[in-house]
Amino acid sequence: MKMRMRRRRQSIWMLCLIPVFLLAGCGKGSGAGDREALDYEVVTQEEIPPELKTIIEEKKQAEFKLTYTCDGFLYLVTGLGQQESGGYSISVKDLYLQGGSICLETESMGPTKEEAASKSPSCPYLVLKLQYREEPVVFL
Repeated sequence: MKMRMRRRRQSIWMLCLIPVFLLAGCGKGSGAGDREALDYEVVTQEEIPPELKTIIEEKKQAEFKLTYTCDGFLYLVTGLGQQESGGYSISVKDLYLQGGSICLETESMGPTKEEAASKSPSCPYLVLKLQYREEPVVFL
């Protein structure tokens, strides 16, 4: 009985530590060679592949993050979910390869007081396109 409890505790600890090890690869390192900047482009509404547009439409009411591959490209998509008004946006802070993972850091911004924000709800999202890579993606 005690052996089972001990094993169960060990299993729980291991499950708790797995995310820590996965995210450790994307930490801000102090060495110059431990991260590689990745080239990307921000995709306009018209350039989004039709199937990806459909997926975004299904998910955009809630906060989401997803990856999509098509024609040799990797698309990284992040959305804020439904916001009460317009004027919200998402910007890229950094996109880099580190520790065998593609790391995407974004920042969301709300409308400023000076902006004449639309009173109708909005669902802001950002789509990035880069050359296809096999590394896992971590959204920070």
